[in-house]
Amino acid sequence: MVYTSRVRIERKAGPLRHAHLPATPDAVLFGVHSEIASHYGVEPETPVATTLDYIVAAAGG
Repeated sequence: MVYTSRVRIERKAGPLRHAHLPATPDAVLFGVHSEIASHYGVEPETPVATTLDYIVAAAGG
């Protein structure tokens, strides 16, 4: 059996993206915060979890 994840990423503005994930009715918001925002030279209006945060949480879960 092979699983193919059907994910769609929609860029909103700057680092903000909506990820449309299987089994999740609402889009998940990805962005930047703290050191990551500083690294990329952006100032987020509202700090938002990054894709890296989700990867680390998934690996630890």
